[in-house]
Amino acid sequence: MQGSMTTHSHRRHSPGRWMGTCILMLCLPMSATPGGFDEENYARVLRQHTEGVDDVAGTRVAYRDLSNSTAWKKVIESLATFDPNTLDGRAQELAFWINAYNILAIDLVRRNLPLESIRDLGWLLRPVWKKKAGTIGDRAYTLHEIEHKILRPMGDPRIHAALVCASTSCPSLMREPWRAAVIDEQLDREMGTFLADPEKGARFEPAENTLFLSSIFRWFQVDFDAEGGSVAFVRRRLPANVQAQLDAAGDDLEVDFMPYDWSLNALSDGGRQGRMP
Repeated sequence: MQGSMTTHSHRRHSPGRWMGTCILMLCLPMSATPGGFDEENYARVLRQHTEGVDDVAGTRVAYRDLSNSTAWKKVIESLATFDPNTLDGRAQELAFWINAYNILAIDLVRRNLPLESIRDLGWLLRPVWKKKAGTIGDRAYTLHEIEHKILRPMGDPRIHAALVCASTSCPSLMREPWRAAVIDEQLDREMGTFLADPEKGARFEPAENTLFLSSIFRWFQVDFDAEGGSVAFVRRRLPANVQAQLDAAGDDLEVDFMPYDWSLNALSDGGRQGRMP
């Protein structure tokens, strides 16, 4: 798309998505990944302790229930005994480290309830992202290290639709593990799902000639440079009629960013909630 764009710093899933999930699950072998990380146990936990919802979170997590879950304890133990050096190639690395980030973010919340937001676990000089999140193999990792030192250098901006930091405006937590055998299909699907959500992904307002994007596309705009920039990346994934509207806007197109809701993506159903009574 030609022309300059003015950028400002202001401020649920569909049945098809879950049908696709089921098809992928049926087609994949029921086994652990190399080195012993138990994907199938993690899959059971996601089915039992998360819930698809119609609000902006998309998926909510029963954090309190996880404290009493033997299966969740095994997920954490499986990470702690896993040797990342056994990962063989890009697909295994992407799948494992995305799963690891999401698991450790969930466990940080679980261990520190009650919480309003995961950011409450840090402060200005030491944000939560740089605190120890958990153990993988023989050492501790932070969420910052996994995201910025391992995943982002792999050069695939679609990871930004996969990493879920326990917050409402994050991409909705996928209710299945990330799997090496279908990682590209999963990344494409989840990025499409994220961008299709006008409340937190992307939306075009013709009356204002403004494309509203998640703040993720502002914070990590350099990651989309190889794709022609964040607007070009998003445009290719929008419906054809919206692409035509963006093209028609030309030099008058403005880009704005949605406010980010950092509230916890917790279930609020009685005992299945993030906040203690």
